[in-house]
Amino acid sequence: MPPADLSRDIERLFDENPGKYSDADRKLFQHFKDALNGGKIRAAEPDPAEKNTGASGWRVNAWVKKGILLGFRMGAIVDMSIDAARQPFFDKSTYPVKTFAADAGVRIVPGGSSIRDGCYVARGVTCMPPMYVNVGAYVGEGTMIDSHALVGSCAQIGRRCHISAAAQIGGVLEPVGALPVIVEDEVLVGGNCGVYEGTVVKKRAVLGSGTILNRSTPVYDVVTGAVHSASADAPLVIPENAVVVAGARAISQGRGKDWNLSLYTPVIVKYRDAKTDVKVQLEDLLR
Repeated sequence: MPPADLSRDIERLFDENPGKYSDADRKLFQHFKDALNGGKIRAAEPDPAEKNTGASGWRVNAWVKKGILLGFRMGAIVDMSIDAARQPFFDKSTYPVKTFAADAGVRIVPGGSSIRDGCYVARGVTCMPPMYVNVGAYVGEGTMIDSHALVGSCAQIGRRCHISAAAQIGGVLEPVGALPVIVEDEVLVGGNCGVYEGTVVKKRAVLGSGTILNRSTPVYDVVTGAVHSASADAPLVIPENAVVVAGARAISQGRGKDWNLSLYTPVIVKYRDAKTDVKVQLEDLLR
């Protein structure tokens, strides 16, 4: 089924919200999920028109998000336990654990990881336990997802990224028109980082350990003097090659000033250079 026809039928079924779903409806959803699993459709994708306006460079495919939500509406809670006594597992019948074959080229190291059906995980991705990838996510070739890391629903991760231990890439499934978190190619997300609320991290950026990015906290660029922040109709965008670390900003008035308090703020301290590249070089031997 061509994407245009698929989107039309998903939109129709989402809007109809029938009390009972037919075999044809379930076949349509399975076709939709197969396209998600194969990376043929995405919750968000690069948009050259967006780049020309200097915005995020990405567009939301709201109909894909509707299709994912349709799966939750359509599914019933079923017992998916391998061993119900030792590890019970109950979830929507439409979203079991994603299955892989060895020739997919994805390494899933044993130890408690989980990847939900309805997401794309490309060749050369390495999954270190325990980690989790949620429905609608897209993970590009050669990326490493380290221990205790989360790739949330509809998050888009580029090629040859490193999502370090305990990093949280937030999911944005609702509202359907909202941009999910985007991490472009060759980004290093340090340990215990959090990227939330539709933030866009552009190519080759580096997030130092413990950096938190969201719509509410501006990012101060001490190199260029710019202040990067989200607006009502645009996400927070971290520039290409930026090196971002956790910082603090003094409160300038009131009790906060009297008490010498500071607020957390991310700071761009430099842009990638040869020295940075050596420190964050990804090793092909691990992939």
